[in-house]
Order: sequence, then C-alpha cells, then structure tokens
Amino acid sequence: MSQHRAHHSAEFKAKVALAALSESKTLAELATEYRVHPTQITRWKQDLIENASDLFGKGKKKEVNHEAEVAELHRMIGKLKVENDFLSHLPGLNLTGRKNNK
Repeated sequence: MSQHRAHHSAEFKAKVALAALSESKTLAELATEYRVHPTQITRWKQDLIENASDLFGKGKKKEVNHEAEVAELHRMIGKLKVENDFLSHLPGLNLTGRKNNK
C-alpha cells in the first residue's frame, strides 16, 4: 500500500506557521484543522522564525548585489565582444576559431 505525499504551497506553509506562532490554538488543534502532522507544523514554524530576518535584512542587499552582478556581466560581454571581433579578423581562422587546413 503506497501512500501519497502531500505537497503544500509556500502560502499554505506560511499560513499554518503563522497560526502556530500566534499560539491561539494547540498544535493538535492546528494539525486537525489543516490536516498536517504536528511535527510538520513545528518545522514550518521553526523555518519561519529562522528565516524571518531575510525578509527585512537581505532583501536590499540582493538588489545591490544584483546591480553589481549585472554591471560585471556587461563588462565581461564587452571584453568578449572585443576579443571575438579581433579573432574574427585574423587570417586563417574560421568562425569556430580553428585553423583552416587549406
């Protein structure tokens, strides 16, 4: 007899974890209401607590890092374009950069 494993959305997990954080109901009551094992609710609650700071602290850093990463990629593209243009004008090379055997 095989059992089907439930896959819950991030929204559902957050909703259950927030309900557990509010402590208005016991884990057993929440487990019955949401049809999830109490251990799973505890894990989601711990994940929420551990990762809550990411919502406020790291969000802005990611944007700054993203801009720096885009600038670095543009620099690399420019360098590769110059190298490609230079190599494409060398005699005896085809498009793949291999010497012609003529």
